[in-house]
Amino acid sequence: MEKKETVNLLFDFLHRSFMHHALWFSEVRRQLGDEKAYALLNEVWNKSLAIQLERFSKIAGVNINETLSGLPQDKLDAIRDAIAVNWLATDGIWFQAVEFSRGMSDAKRCNDSCWAQFSPFEAKSIKAMLGLEEKPRLEGLKKALNLRLYAYINEQEITDENEDSFIFRMKRCRVQAARNRKGLADYPCKSGGLVEYTTFAETIDSRIKTECIACPPDIHPEEWYCAWRFSLNDK
Repeated sequence: MEKKETVNLLFDFLHRSFMHHALWFSEVRRQLGDEKAYALLNEVWNKSLAIQLERFSKIAGVNINETLSGLPQDKLDAIRDAIAVNWLATDGIWFQAVEFSRGMSDAKRCNDSCWAQFSPFEAKSIKAMLGLEEKPRLEGLKKALNLRLYAYINEQEITDENEDSFIFRMKRCRVQAARNRKGLADYPCKSGGLVEYTTFAETIDSRIKTECIACPPDIHPEEWYCAWRFSLNDK
C-alpha cells in the first residue's frame, strides 16, 4: 500500500472508530435506557481516551496532553474553533445530502430528530465537564450555554429578566448570515430550535421551562436571529 492509500486508510479507520463508538451508545441506550447508557458512556469515554492518548503518545514520541497544553492560548483557541466549525459543516453536509436526495421535508424531519438526541448528549457532556449538581438552576444553564459548540461559532448574549428568568439571543448565526449573503431568506429553524433548546435546558435542570420569543420563520429584528426565554419557578 502506498503512502497516499495508507493516509486514506488512517482517516477511514478513524471514521469507523467514531461510528462504532456512537453505535455502541445508541444500542446501549435503546436496550438499557437513557440513564444507564449515559453513565456507561461517561465511563467508556474516559477509559478509552486515556488508552488512545497513551498509545498515540508512544508512537509520536511525545506526551500529546502535555504537547497540547504547551501550545499558546491563541493556538488552542484556534483548534477549538476549527473543531466547532467543522462540526457545523458536517451537520450542514448531512442536511443537504438528505435534502437533495429526499427533499426539504425529510431533511427537516431528520434534522429535528437528530437534535432531539444530540442536544441532551451535549448538555450531559457539559454538565459533567463543569461538575454541575443535578439541578443547578438558571445559573448552571447560563454556564452550559457558553460551552456549547455553537458558542464558539455564533455570537450570543444572555440578559437577565429577573431572578427566575433570562433571555438568550443569537445575535449572529453563521448559517443564517451565509444565507443572507447569498440573498436567501432565513432558514426556518424554529422547529429544530424548539427541540434543541428545550431538551438542552431540561437536561441541565428538569425544572427549567423554555419559551421561544422568535425564531425564523418568525419576524425578528436585525439585532438578532432568534431569542429564547428560560425560566424556573420552584417556589
